[in-house]
Amino acid sequence: MARKLNKILFFLLKLVVSSSLLYFVLSKTGVEKVFAIIKTINPFAFIAVIFIYIFSIYVSSIRWRLLLPDEFKGKRLFSFYLIGSFFNTFLPGLVGGDAVKTYYLYKETNKGSLSFASVFMDRYIGFISLMTIALISFAAGFKYVKGSLIEWLLPVIIFSFLIGSFAIFRLRLGKGIKAISEFYGYFNEYSSQKMLLVKTLMLSVAIQIMAILSMYIIALGLGQQISLLYFFIFFPVIVTISTLPISISGIGLREGAFVFLFGTAGVKPEMATAMSFAWFLSTASGGLVGLFEYLRLKT
Repeated sequence: MARKLNKILFFLLKLVVSSSLLYFVLSKTGVEKVFAIIKTINPFAFIAVIFIYIFSIYVSSIRWRLLLPDEFKGKRLFSFYLIGSFFNTFLPGLVGGDAVKTYYLYKETNKGSLSFASVFMDRYIGFISLMTIALISFAAGFKYVKGSLIEWLLPVIIFSFLIGSFAIFRLRLGKGIKAISEFYGYFNEYSSQKMLLVKTLMLSVAIQIMAILSMYIIALGLGQQISLLYFFIFFPVIVTISTLPISISGIGLREGAFVFLFGTAGVKPEMATAMSFAWFLSTASGGLVGLFEYLRLKT
């Protein structure tokens, strides 16, 4: 009972954070202005981003497949990924996408440690590729961010990721607990397979680039001519901030990040907010496919 109450209270706290941040952003930009801009988006750009998002989920399921024993079918994992995407978008704070994928995989295998470890490694490798892109983009486009807060923010994010990785995989915190010990056993098994890790990392980079291009296409669809390099620099920051577990599906945090970051590129606040909403709406539209998969597997 207490655990359920804590979960509800935490959800309400995230709701307050998202609502407050969103109210703050929209009070500065104007709701009417933002939605008037969104209405002008090129429909072909919007639809293209939906298909890119679904394809990126398919590629993500291939990456996940590589992190599992041979008996798992890619089609099944694609279904799980779609369902996870739906829950992550439409039921945030209640059931996370990673938790859904872990649950469905556990139903198939009855192996909790394998299910959790594979989902964790899938997400972790995604973050490795994200930080790699961040580092390369930061070096290539340093002149774009020199003198701004981003000059320090991006290195702090990368450094924090390295510290977190060291704590998990070098210090091996909690290894005395059976479930965590089994997780480290899974990590040891796959970390020695260098070619497999290279393949998963390459797929991860492709997935991140698809997401960056999606954001760029949304901007083009709204009539914005912004250097693509800005998107490569800003995307890792936006994703990292949006995944902080203090808001609902990153709502509010993401819009604030768009306004702040693209403001340094000369984009007006109302346009940056419209870009954020349009990008979210496109991925949410793609995530609806997961609802049909969820209903199909239930029947």
